[in-house]
Amino acid sequence: VLAISPGSIELFDRLCRRERCPYAVLGEASNERDLVVNDPRFDNQPVNLPLDVLLGKPPKMTRDVVHAVETSEALDISTIDLREAAMRVLRLPAVAGKEFLITIGDRSVTGLVARDQMVGPWQVPVADVAVTATDYTGYTGEAMSMGERTPIALLDAAASGRMAIGEALTNIAAAAIGDIGRVKLSANWMAACGHEGEDARLYDTVRAVGMELCPELGISIPVGKDSLSMKTVWSEKGVAREMTAPLSLIVSAFAPVADIRRTLTPELQLDQGETDLMLIDLGEGRHRLGGSALAQVYGATGEQAPDVDDAAMLKAFFAGIQRLSREGLIMAYHDRSDGGLFATLAEMAFAARTGLTVNLEILSGGRSGREVEALFAEELGAVIQIRRADREKVLAHLAVAGLTHIAHIIGHPRQDRRLLIASDGEVVFSEDIHALQQAWAETSFRMQALRDNPDCAREGFDAIADRQDPGLFAELTFAPSEDVCAPFINSMRPQMAVLREQGVNGQVEMAAAFDRAGFDCTDVHMSDIIAGRVSLDAFQGLVACGGFSFGDVLGAGRGWANSVLYNERARDQFSAFFQRPDSFALGVCNGCQMMSHLKGIIPGAEAWPAFVRNRSEQFEARLLQVEVLDSASILLAGMAGSKLPLVVAHGEGQAQFDNDQQQANALAALRYLGPDGGAATTYPYNPNGSPAGLTGFTTADGRFTIMMPHPERLFRSLQYSWRPHGWGEDGPWLRMFRNARRFVG
Repeated sequence: VLAISPGSIELFDRLCRRERCPYAVLGEASNERDLVVNDPRFDNQPVNLPLDVLLGKPPKMTRDVVHAVETSEALDISTIDLREAAMRVLRLPAVAGKEFLITIGDRSVTGLVARDQMVGPWQVPVADVAVTATDYTGYTGEAMSMGERTPIALLDAAASGRMAIGEALTNIAAAAIGDIGRVKLSANWMAACGHEGEDARLYDTVRAVGMELCPELGISIPVGKDSLSMKTVWSEKGVAREMTAPLSLIVSAFAPVADIRRTLTPELQLDQGETDLMLIDLGEGRHRLGGSALAQVYGATGEQAPDVDDAAMLKAFFAGIQRLSREGLIMAYHDRSDGGLFATLAEMAFAARTGLTVNLEILSGGRSGREVEALFAEELGAVIQIRRADREKVLAHLAVAGLTHIAHIIGHPRQDRRLLIASDGEVVFSEDIHALQQAWAETSFRMQALRDNPDCAREGFDAIADRQDPGLFAELTFAPSEDVCAPFINSMRPQMAVLREQGVNGQVEMAAAFDRAGFDCTDVHMSDIIAGRVSLDAFQGLVACGGFSFGDVLGAGRGWANSVLYNERARDQFSAFFQRPDSFALGVCNGCQMMSHLKGIIPGAEAWPAFVRNRSEQFEARLLQVEVLDSASILLAGMAGSKLPLVVAHGEGQAQFDNDQQQANALAALRYLGPDGGAATTYPYNPNGSPAGLTGFTTADGRFTIMMPHPERLFRSLQYSWRPHGWGEDGPWLRMFRNARRFVG
């Protein structure tokens, strides 16, 4: 519901008609404090009442509540086998990988995403913080993170609230924020109010968070929401039953970022000489296991919960990490939370597919049996990777923050792919990284196999065990920094139509990419062409953007194409544009699907395939390896033979040919690559099941090119979730758009 000024209704109507957005004027606001609903059919007013009656003046509510006695189930660690505990914890949903949830969401849309969940060449979902850019030219941005420690509330509700804030802060510390005071929090409260003891727990937690911890940290909670009916009651065979959820505080942290390029990730760097892993232990050696993942997988709660015991130390930790990051002294960072130190180290190893040597003696105090506590306690803290040569510099900075007594060198990367943990001179744990990652990914795999094509789920799970998979890489046949359209910098900017239809959402980043290459971009809606407000005669280039035209309910781009083919004015406009010898066009994602349906009016496009639902039966959003094939495409000129990452985000990208001859005649320009360097045939390297991994096509004269991936979302290096060291500002895919500018001349 929108409030529109009466004088703006005509403008609003034009906007809605252009966007194909239906609307209705429901009424008007007046100075009378009455709510009146008129029914013209019966000529009456079914609703006519003063707002005071509707909104009322509710009296202040007083609740008289009593604290309930907290109960716990002791965790006996004396009989726990370390390897069995590790495998159980890695499979617990709170700890396990969440890839089956992450890859079904479009994480590249807008082209402003600088850090998503996926980390490293093998795209492992272990990032601590999300970071987006402010615009398409600068390096400022915004960071977002979350914190949640609900299981602790079973033992100590106030501690669970404090730990949720602590986790949100240790997560967001990976971004270049500066002072902790720049962080703002959003609090999502959930409680079973009215249930015995829950109101008292809620009061204690709100007071601990809002009146004590946040003021001590110098941060605020300006927004939030609550769900205070987290209890359900029913009758089963005449027996009253009830279920309550424990008190929960879900914290979202937000902050402006000074430089999005300095975001830290858990990916260990293996090309920086000798390095060390340092644990900064905000638990100060307490190793409390209450509410931990370890306790859960052994059917217990534990007895003593971790807590934020010293707000000043947490604040100093944040400042110390920011200072070390600013000085370039941290190469990898990962906070400690669900699964404890073991999960932290394992996930860092997964991101780089490397082994680790870890020594727990300084954490276990040399006492036998303390290894379980040291590895699985979920106290606040983080593991950082530093150069061995920088150890003294790092300790000097931590000394300024008063943190040297909780900073411990606990290990280093190793060349083989084993996680080896020693204590008191003896190896207490040794396991292959691939086996550990498969255990960590198994829960996600099992859920994906139930939801999606089970064959694809199995292929993706089996790929983790492939020791020969090189991960993402870049082999370029051109220099990304070379500006091939530099000779035209002082020329008139050619006109580019950035075309969209209802539901398309990728037009802004597309315009930004062509603008960077020297075009003057115009937002053109299909309704503009159909209504005659815009003519394609005015443009030298046209790009059909990605998104979900008509919500994809009419099939992959078919509804959009039909709005061209079955409208005389639009069909004539597009036919004339495609026939001009000086024009060019690009179709990406939904625009690719749309243009494939227009192949009957595009010269040389007769053999283009149609695009149907992905083989996985799911939307796929990934950064994948592709190869630029040798073709006539004017957009890919000089790029043939290059192998580099490219982002995909589509649900219907499987190229479908009528027969083998059509496939042979199709002029392929782009294909997915498998880990063996050849055409990708298995999931997830080929995310949609296209034959021979083909995902881009062109025409004989190269003026018209279609592709399912999104090069417009990677024209800056910082837009990649992984990229090789040494890339400058310009991403390799900017060459495509510069090629277009060179073609126009």
